Amino acid sequence: MSLVCRVIPCLDVAAGRVVKGVNFENLRDMGDPVELAREYFRQGADELTFLDVTATVDERSTTYDVVRRTAEEVFIPLTVGGGVRSTDDVARLLSVGADKIGVNSAAIARPDLLDEIADRFGAQVLVLSLDVKRSPNTESGFVVTTHGGRTETPLDALAWAREAIERGAGELLVNSIDADGTKQGFDLELVGLMRELASVPVIASGGAGTAADFAPAITAGADAVLAASVFHSGQLTVGDVKAALMAEGIPVREVAA
Repeated sequence: MSLVCRVIPCLDVAAGRVVKGVNFENLRDMGDPVELAREYFRQGADELTFLDVTATVDERSTTYDVVRRTAEEVFIPLTVGGGVRSTDDVARLLSVGADKIGVNSAAIARPDLLDEIADRFGAQVLVLSLDVKRSPNTESGFVVTTHGGRTETPLDALAWAREAIERGAGELLVNSIDADGTKQGFDLELVGLMRELASVPVIASGGAGTAADFAPAITAGADAVLAASVFHSGQLTVGDVKAALMAEGIPVREVAA
């Protein structure tokens, strides 16, 4: 769908620090989110995604502060998710510098939230974040999860994505729990199935390990690729990923010298 592929570093934030684990477990500190965001902006990131992975009431003010400080220094779109439960939460995040808002658990609990956000702010603001894992208990073989993949819902991932788009979601952030943090590559089957049903952009997430892993996700149907640990560890830069994509004939926004 997109004319150019977007490369999006993801910063999982807890208590004001970036953390990362494998399959959302054994989280370890990866650094200051504003410093990392500044570096990824310098490297040529097209967007940034912040996910508040603990999303407790006590830490909400920390999240707002991180978003505000980042928006003051980084001039690319910021998507923020985690703990968004109402349109007022969306309004406050937008007021401190977020451009798009990711919703997950709250929309599963109350799907009308998607309609409310889209109606008040527009579909371009609303990103449905899906944490998906393989399961024999759904028609598609993929189930929506919460709590970092530890809790399965009754929702078929493809049916839920379709419903969310109908309710006004303007983008799908599709994270494979099975692949997350493993560095074994994206779940290409999942990406392809989401592309078939989606009339909105699809962001592939979970599993990037080498620069060569990104192009197959785009070929499978993703409009954007998202990664965390390979960037935070310094294993890859945004420029490395874009160079690998261009080598495969995939158009990207070139990094300024």
